[in-house]
Amino acid sequence: METIYERLRSIAKSDPDQLALLTSDRSLTYRDMIDQVDELAQKIPFSHQKVGVILEHGIDMIFVLFALLKNGNCYVPAEPSFPIERVKTMMEEANVKTIITQTKFNERFKGMDLTDLDDLKKSEADGSDPMWIKSEDPAYILYTSGSTGRPKGVCVTPKNVLHYIWAFEHEFHIGPGDRMLQYSVCSFDIFVEEVFASLLNGACLVIPNEAEKKDLSSLMDFVEKNAVTIISGFPYLLEEMNHLPSIPCSLRLLISGGDVLRGSYIDHLLDQVVIYNTYGPSETTVCASYFKVNGSKVLEDGTYPIGKAVLGSHIDLWNDQDHPVKDGEVGEIIISGDGVSLGYIGNHSQENKAFEKKGGTTYYHSGDLGYKLKDGNLAFLRRKDDQVMILGKRVEVMEVEAKLNQIDTIEEAIVRVYQDEEHLSYMIAYFVPKTKCSLSKIVEQLSESLTYFMIPSYFVQMKSLPRNANGKIDDGLLPVVLKVGHLDV
Repeated sequence: METIYERLRSIAKSDPDQLALLTSDRSLTYRDMIDQVDELAQKIPFSHQKVGVILEHGIDMIFVLFALLKNGNCYVPAEPSFPIERVKTMMEEANVKTIITQTKFNERFKGMDLTDLDDLKKSEADGSDPMWIKSEDPAYILYTSGSTGRPKGVCVTPKNVLHYIWAFEHEFHIGPGDRMLQYSVCSFDIFVEEVFASLLNGACLVIPNEAEKKDLSSLMDFVEKNAVTIISGFPYLLEEMNHLPSIPCSLRLLISGGDVLRGSYIDHLLDQVVIYNTYGPSETTVCASYFKVNGSKVLEDGTYPIGKAVLGSHIDLWNDQDHPVKDGEVGEIIISGDGVSLGYIGNHSQENKAFEKKGGTTYYHSGDLGYKLKDGNLAFLRRKDDQVMILGKRVEVMEVEAKLNQIDTIEEAIVRVYQDEEHLSYMIAYFVPKTKCSLSKIVEQLSESLTYFMIPSYFVQMKSLPRNANGKIDDGLLPVVLKVGHLDV
């Protein structure tokens, strides 16, 4: 089977002068890119290892990822801004050999096994050829929030990635002449879509620096200047663009994913550009379904359908007995096909039960509820469990709750989820202190292990948590802090 690197090399061979990477101060053709990747791969002194990647976004990051993949390594990405303890947990569980980073981050991540990228680039090539790469070896591990109180890493294979880039090309016809914006952080699977669906289909990846994406105005200036044709992002980015008098004329496609897409987010964009709503957990490699929004109507709840399964994937709706439900009835969204990943790395046996093998096929139980419309498209309804989407990122409420209860000044704490007037979820933490405690210290301690979007929006200090006659928390007696709908991008 063709590998990710081999796919890139074949494009570089067939169309070497096609533009591959573009920033405000650098441009590289596919020939340039494959030469740089090959040179760096020769300097990486290991293969078939798990390797952490903590780098600034830019062309060098792309070189590192492809060089690691060429040698059969699996990359484990983390943003430099991630809490130190969370990074440690991720890298220890993944058993990474080292973390490739930049000098500026050495002090922040001291105590970990670091490999400085500048030193690596200056080193001598070892001249060895990469070992044989198996299609079921992991290509990358993405960490998501975990219900056990610690994050869990999803192992995605080269086969999964190649499945998705073919599905993406089949639906969106991306290729030479297209320019895809690289806007997402590397730890979310929108990044996988941006990087691999563009570069493995012969398109150009356009990468803004931090200043160029600091606000919407700067980002749109960058998009227009560099003739970007495709943007994939959370629905909140589209909602912000919806308020603009116009969008860059080079744009031909906007892809929304990661959370529900509401009609009110894009009503002024519909006559300017093609828009797709997409759905899919990281466990099934980026997206499992697509839905073209233009010309369609919103559902009764104001959201758009999530569409039909992508090429090479299949979606069923099952009840609690694993039997298919009738059209129009609510069932759990079950995903099978070439996008289903290997599951979670490490000791996550309970969570890995979501990957069910039947007759040679692996079915992923998403935990999402949905129903089929008369036209065959699927509609997303809600989660079955306590998982929630905050700013497009999956958050396990139990993980946040567990971290709160580990704080030594807190006697007991619970977290509940509510929705604002725009139907966006937010969390409230209710806690009983052991002694006098500082809220700023609580937030500071949470920030050591939780990313910013996992911190509850509000904290309510209580003398005791209300319970019913069975000793369970009585949610009806919890004070609710109402939140005005507002989108912060």
